[in-house]
Amino acid sequence: MNVSKKENTNSITHFILLGFPSSPERQLLFFGLFSVAYTLTLMGNIAIAWAVHGDQRLHTPMYIFLGNFSLLEICYITTTVPNLLANFISTTKSISFVSCFAQFYFFFSFGCDEGFYLCIMAFDRYLAVCHPLHYPRIMTRQLCTGLVVLGWSICWILGFLWYLIPIITISQMSFCGSRIIDHFLCDPGPLLGLTCNKAAMIELVISN
Repeated sequence: MNVSKKENTNSITHFILLGFPSSPERQLLFFGLFSVAYTLTLMGNIAIAWAVHGDQRLHTPMYIFLGNFSLLEICYITTTVPNLLANFISTTKSISFVSCFAQFYFFFSFGCDEGFYLCIMAFDRYLAVCHPLHYPRIMTRQLCTGLVVLGWSICWILGFLWYLIPIITISQMSFCGSRIIDHFLCDPGPLLGLTCNKAAMIELVISN
């Protein structure tokens, strides 16, 4: 397979994610380590969300926000880690064109969502630390519910709209030369490096 052959978006079907280039034995070691880390992370976040949901004593703003953030974190890491694990044991290390851009979109969208949600959590902690006497009066159940709804609606909308234009723009560009992405995920930097139109690439980088 000649990965250096020039192709464009009309014919390209996949990219090659190099991931962590190493010997097959080390790839298996990485697979084991990342599998354990991913499993523990999933179990930890699920445990937090389950505990907050099941224990009435944890139905306070801080833990409610933490439980919701744990669910968001599960979505965030699941956009990349399963494909990374498959890449460790794959001989071709390929990812389809659609899957690559889907990973790019959801990874950065969920990351943006986490940033917005952390702002909400920071606001709650600011009130608790800087205004402890007024905190119960300010952070009412209605406000807490409203912030949770905000986190799962407005923040999600903003997060998913934020990267919609870049993902559409990059996916419509022509790709030349190598299909090799020297990364473990479909990051915009390496993807832009494979495009034919360098002027459009520079314009997109500057505009963002």
